[in-house]
Amino acid sequence: MIIVSLLLTLITLVVTLVATTLMGTACIIARLAGVKDREGSIFDHTPRVWSKILLAASGTRVVLHNPERAWGQGPQVFVSNHMSWFDIPTLSASLPRYKFVAKAELFKFPVFGPAIRAIGMVPIQRENRKAAFGAYDEAAAKIREGNSVVVFPEGTRGSEYAIRPFKKGPFVLAITAGVPVVPVLTYGTREVLPRGSFLIRPATVHIHLLEPVVVENMEYAARGELAEKVRTRIVEALAEHYGIESVSRPASAIAASDTMQTSNNES
Repeated sequence: MIIVSLLLTLITLVVTLVATTLMGTACIIARLAGVKDREGSIFDHTPRVWSKILLAASGTRVVLHNPERAWGQGPQVFVSNHMSWFDIPTLSASLPRYKFVAKAELFKFPVFGPAIRAIGMVPIQRENRKAAFGAYDEAAAKIREGNSVVVFPEGTRGSEYAIRPFKKGPFVLAITAGVPVVPVLTYGTREVLPRGSFLIRPATVHIHLLEPVVVENMEYAARGELAEKVRTRIVEALAEHYGIESVSRPASAIAASDTMQTSNNES
């Protein structure tokens, strides 16, 4: 299995480098040439095609549950748990017209960074609260242009599937933009490429699009309640489908977190 994983990792790396160079360069040139970012454009199709090539090279199979909750629904905020680098291509291959809110470090890679910026992905500096909220303002603009937005509210990749606490920024984004939040449970990417490993293993990834949460008429003060409602749906789905329990956050902890965040924002 180690030999198979080494060969698969090498093949995936080579394919990814070639696909990124060719397709990324095409997107950068298209942006410089003034091509409009609209449905069906190079900026819409390229991330999906790039991801499908990467998944095929790595032997990763994706099963999308309840696709009707994504396709044909208009702009939404997709909120997913985060376990692996492979969360990105699996979601990218499965969702319609979207932009990711991704950590700023990814935008520093040669070709890949300028390419995802050209495509319209949004960089976020997680350690800088003010800059992070600026990123969500940019994401809101993407929604007004007709895009959905994909975010990982846990912030970083986890080592275990149990759902960790959510940051509030993605939910402020949904309330500000007035679009539904679709809770997403991604399961199986840790088996493909766990955190801390560089060896790829073929596996099946399941993406569960859960019942959307409507935010119409919600106010900023309800962001903590919205975050916990979405998290609860993912926690319950993880327990129902895979028997994995997550630690719940007591209401007092949620209120304290919101109070602290509001204080930090005001300062």
